[in-house]
Amino acid sequence: MGFYLYKGLKKPLVFFGLKGKYIFYAVGVIGGGVISALVLSKFGLLGSILGLAVTAGGVYLIFRRQDKYGLYDKTKNFDQILIFPKRLHNNKLLKNGNNKKTSL
Repeated sequence: MGFYLYKGLKKPLVFFGLKGKYIFYAVGVIGGGVISALVLSKFGLLGSILGLAVTAGGVYLIFRRQDKYGLYDKTKNFDQILIFPKRLHNNKLLKNGNNKKTSL
């Protein structure tokens, strides 16, 4: 008797438009923002509004990062040099209907 392993839907977890690892980033920013708003509330209403505005800006930046870089990171090497071989043109090898094979 064997047991089946549930592998999920093979889709990332989505919560309010955030996917996968960005959910944890947003939770961290929101948690830090709430704590900073509570600390800054000692300076009055303006301090707590400033803390919440910084939190909203942080969540906005997380949405922007998700849209720009996507869910999965790939290292990009912009300094690499790609060399492609020159294409051979069969017209030069088969002039005037000459079907002889030539070795290169």
